[in-house]
Amino acid sequence: MNQALSVDTADIVESDRDSELPALLEDIYQHYNHDFRQYAAASLTRRINWALRKLKMADIAQLRDYIVQAPQNFSTLLQYITVPVSAMFRDPAYFLALRQHVVPVLKTYSSPKIWVAGCCTGEEAYSIAIVLREEGLLERSVIYATDINPAALEQAARGIFRNDQIRAYTENYQRAGGKTAFSDYYHAAYDNAVLDKELRKNIIFAEHSLTTDSVFSEMQLISCRNVLIYFKRELQSATFDLFHESLCRRGFLGLGARETLDFSPRAHQFDNCVKSLRIYQKNNESLIVNPVEGLRRFQPARN
Repeated sequence: MNQALSVDTADIVESDRDSELPALLEDIYQHYNHDFRQYAAASLTRRINWALRKLKMADIAQLRDYIVQAPQNFSTLLQYITVPVSAMFRDPAYFLALRQHVVPVLKTYSSPKIWVAGCCTGEEAYSIAIVLREEGLLERSVIYATDINPAALEQAARGIFRNDQIRAYTENYQRAGGKTAFSDYYHAAYDNAVLDKELRKNIIFAEHSLTTDSVFSEMQLISCRNVLIYFKRELQSATFDLFHESLCRRGFLGLGARETLDFSPRAHQFDNCVKSLRIYQKNNESLIVNPVEGLRRFQPARN
């Protein structure tokens, strides 16, 4: 057995984390323009530990050498440090609230634009598409579903999910106020469920980083759930700046159950729409802030 990997398989010791982890994050930023430097240290450390185990590496120094050798090596690491976790109609009450409180306002726009930021493998984007379809709004809406992980985006664009997930998705859909049978939105193919291609027509899957990219359109709704919990406070504030700039007048912002605007400098610029479910609405107050820099070309993921 490799002596370096025999004890807790390459867990990051404190001295290694303090010296090598910042250097690794700087390498990632300099070589690939992905900025993890303001991510919460505890969760990021767990993910790097997992990557070291899976890649059978002794320490972060070895991982640094690995990622700078080739872009595909960084793509491999990215699968471990982004860790996609999602489900269709996750937290059903949130989607029921969108249906009841947000959709009626979206209907007043000729072509509503919705941004699902940190879309992972697409479950939330498709859930919103189903809500919009049932409310007669999908055909004139555009859903931008973005993430930093190209592999996750490619999986999302396929719209294929495991059959063993469908029971839970069906229960979530029903609790979210679904108006028909969830089975109307997919067909079985071997051990998978393939979503109706009509749901995909109005979704644009694309790469976008909340840490380095900028505004690309004016939105009526931004849904960014269970992403900001991995950010340090400074990065959370910068992300709220980005969202504020991206939203139209009286646009809506939805966050995850453990996320809040309450301690942000932007808090006074949003009203509580459904406070218990972290749905906010931009108000008319203004605050001058520095513009977000570093816009990259907005490119859809290849199918």
